[in-house]
Amino acid sequence: MEDMEEESSGLNDDHNHNYCENRASGQVHYLRTELSNEPQPLPILPVLGTRDVGPQGNHAKVCSSSSSGSKFMDSDSSSVSSDTSETDSSSSASIAGKLTLNSASKFLMNAMTEEDYRTTYWPNLEKAIDHLLIQNPMDHISISYEQIYSYVYKCVCQQHSELLYKDLMLKITTHLQQVSSDLQISPPGNFIENFNIALTQYTDALQCIVPVFIYMNKFYIETKLNRHLREDLMKLFTDHVAEKHVNTLIPLLLEAHSMPFQVRPSTMASVVKGLYTLRPDWAHLAPALFSGFIPQINPPTVESQLSDYAARDQKLQMELSLNGFPRGDQSRKRASEESA
Repeated sequence: MEDMEEESSGLNDDHNHNYCENRASGQVHYLRTELSNEPQPLPILPVLGTRDVGPQGNHAKVCSSSSSGSKFMDSDSSSVSSDTSETDSSSSASIAGKLTLNSASKFLMNAMTEEDYRTTYWPNLEKAIDHLLIQNPMDHISISYEQIYSYVYKCVCQQHSELLYKDLMLKITTHLQQVSSDLQISPPGNFIENFNIALTQYTDALQCIVPVFIYMNKFYIETKLNRHLREDLMKLFTDHVAEKHVNTLIPLLLEAHSMPFQVRPSTMASVVKGLYTLRPDWAHLAPALFSGFIPQINPPTVESQLSDYAARDQKLQMELSLNGFPRGDQSRKRASEESA
């Protein structure tokens, strides 16, 4: 009995009947298997103990018995994990470096030279601008605005904004010079109508040109030049077309205004409003003409000049009656009542 008690004192039993025997030479573990009730010996580790052997030990093992069983912890796990993290960080750094090199090489491969701009991008943009400037409202022209915007975007991103802006201004200037030459040989009877066609066609073209060049406008014209693309393009029409023909156009407009319906009212209104938009100070060349289409052109009404206003209205009514516009019957009787 005493021998059995001594053996049992050397064995530690948990609630799962797993045994851990502590001896001076080592520790023997026994685990009960499902197929046999006899405990099975486990391999004995080389160095075992309840505490570290010393600071020089590289593989100190700790055996701890708990309610969940025996656990083994390696003191070198921290060093292994640190080595693994260093390896991972170095590998990630190398991968990042490769990605940077690859992205840089791809950027260099996709870089647009000035020759590429001249031979590929600008010819396509120039062709699209031609279609927009000379298109007839009755003609349908298929234009890919997405492709035009993509070309402009690439040119701006590749640092060709200044070159693109100069080419655009030169292209439109050349077109407007041709428009001015065509108006120069236009007969006086059709001059107002032809000028209205040129102005309307140009402003309609800008409704398409300005949006597709909006990236250049935002990151070059507004940022570096402190202007807007539409203002620059309208100034081109003022300088190369309107200013050259305004002295011919104003007398013709006054003549047409004095003879109602000689020119369609919509054409008269479009031309007068267009001139005022291009340069408001042109209203001083013919205040009576511009005041008929632009509100608040004349100075405010003064009470002391009411008699002058009345005389002016009477003069206008007299001119209208002389030109074949009768005032009609001013009585309250209807025509049917008079015939009765």
